[in-house]
Amino acid sequence: MKPGRFDLVLAGSCGEAVSLLGGREEAKPVAGSQSLGPMLNLRLARPAVLVDLSACAELRGVTEEADSVLYGAALTHAEFEDGGLVDATPGWLPQIARRIAYRAVRNRGTVGGSLAHADPAADWVVTLRALGASVLLAGPEGARELALGDFFTGALATALRPGEIICAVRVPRRGAGARWGYWKFCRKLGEFAKASAAVLADPERGEFAVVAGAIERAPVALPEAQALIEGRADPRVVVEEALPFLPPERRALQATATARAIAALREGESE
Repeated sequence: MKPGRFDLVLAGSCGEAVSLLGGREEAKPVAGSQSLGPMLNLRLARPAVLVDLSACAELRGVTEEADSVLYGAALTHAEFEDGGLVDATPGWLPQIARRIAYRAVRNRGTVGGSLAHADPAADWVVTLRALGASVLLAGPEGARELALGDFFTGALATALRPGEIICAVRVPRRGAGARWGYWKFCRKLGEFAKASAAVLADPERGEFAVVAGAIERAPVALPEAQALIEGRADPRVVVEEALPFLPPERRALQATATARAIAALREGESE
């Protein structure tokens, strides 16, 4: 199918993008178009105006901060995968990126676009939630920053207001003592996950997280994260109690994904 008619305008900065969007419902931002493109072709989305952010230099930078790294929202998955960017983690971001779909998708898709689309099965959505990342937003009412736990409000739903865009993603720095694990079940390589889990243990910062993804709603941070990671809590019991809305077979799959993500963390590698 072909998309409906729309006007395409290029934004040169965050401020210009916000001005071009003008808070209008009929105007949508676009960068890699790996999520919005199919929706346009199926005419599930029919914006009158697309504001292209892909060439906006302000959205393609990397800024090192004392305790974190700020990644421009228009950086592609492939740029993370190829390891050419400063990594706030001990090598985890390229591992996450190379699990996303196929290289052709990774060449075009952007980290900001993935977070804005908010598919609960998406790799960045689940893993960056576990890594304690936040998004910097710009809109008609000014700039603000939201932790991803507050940004995701449901499946394919976020706290973005009309006319707002994601300008950057702030990822806390993780030291050599921090550990991470990620596991997802897919029917075949490149598909969205049927169940997924991301785990973080950062004793130096006193942060522990176990996040359940691919659950058809916003990712859920499971309780008893440190106990789960240290083997003092049973993933099956915690998942049963924390995710009662899933059917029994999905809870069983999610519990297995959680256990395998924790095992990957203990082994110092992820699958």
